[in-house]
Amino acid sequence: MMTSRERVLAALNHRQPDRVPIDLGGNQTGIHRIAYARLLELLGRREEIAIMDLVQQLAKPSEAVLERLRVDTRYVWAKGAASFDGAARKRQTKGQSWNDFTDEFGVTWSMPDECPYYFDISHSPLAGLSLEQIQDYPFPKGGDPTRFEGLRERALELKRETPYAVVSGISGVVYEVCWYMRGLENLFTDMLRQPRVFEAIIDRTLQFWLDWFRLFLDEAGDVVDVIMIGDDLAGQDGPLFSPAIYRAVVKPRQKRLVQYIKSRTQAKIWYHSCGSVADYIPDLLDNGINILNPVQLSARGMNPAQLKAAYGDRLVFWGGGIDSQRLLPRATPAVVRDAVRRSLEAFKPGGGYVFNSVHNLQPDVPPQNILAMFDAACEFGKY
Repeated sequence: MMTSRERVLAALNHRQPDRVPIDLGGNQTGIHRIAYARLLELLGRREEIAIMDLVQQLAKPSEAVLERLRVDTRYVWAKGAASFDGAARKRQTKGQSWNDFTDEFGVTWSMPDECPYYFDISHSPLAGLSLEQIQDYPFPKGGDPTRFEGLRERALELKRETPYAVVSGISGVVYEVCWYMRGLENLFTDMLRQPRVFEAIIDRTLQFWLDWFRLFLDEAGDVVDVIMIGDDLAGQDGPLFSPAIYRAVVKPRQKRLVQYIKSRTQAKIWYHSCGSVADYIPDLLDNGINILNPVQLSARGMNPAQLKAAYGDRLVFWGGGIDSQRLLPRATPAVVRDAVRRSLEAFKPGGGYVFNSVHNLQPDVPPQNILAMFDAACEFGKY
């Protein structure tokens, strides 16, 4: 039997471990607090549920639950700057109660009490601003040392006192932060009509992350096994915007960040993008990424067997265990079990695969299906 860390590292280095490693995600491919509460009820456990990700309303699973699901990863992440107050506050508007918070970039996120599933953007601070105003906008300081207080100690505790692989929280969001701040429609319009505006925003966002990673890697670059970065580049049927613009503007910035990270750590670089990202895999490999998440099975061109045949010797697939859009919330546990078996048959040969669902376990996923998924991953993941 391998330890969890040995198992993950073998898979990441394209060697067959004793069984496929299992993950339950950090800020990506995690579990919604409602799904987690229902899982706790099925398991007969009483816990106070901590929120790991406010926007996505992801729960922080307890050690007992992670052990029950045979999860091989544990997560460590930096904090917001000490001067930042990211608490959500109540607001009443036209008889409706909302929860609002503003992030460090000045983006306001809101969630209604009557539909408390996720926070969505309600204010983008760069919307309507000129190029000069954008250049003068007060971005947060990525290199604020208060973000990383205690990070090394937490990471070393996981590395030295547990058998698990150590994975960072999501970071390095070079492109998506741009549309959070500008507004999606505005940014897409800028790409065509005001490319200097788009480039000004993405350059400032890139600098934030370069500054952030300088200190993060000082603290934990020699400890973590996997570093998570990502930007959603695709939708269900293909790229969200012109691939030519991606390759001319976004890709060089992403590559600069990835190469900087790789110059300072031996950790594998994990890249997140939902959707039909198959056309961008050669670009991501050229950037230097090692791992693709989440492998959205229901999207165009994301067939497990085809992806494994084309890229399995160069790319680790992390996720893709079962279609989480249609199958996981609606199927029976027996159907879930069979779907997991088929995905593993495609992904697991030769290593290079870490199991998880396609994306976050949503509120409508029955807890019986969650257990069926993880139990099947352990059973059918054996080599």
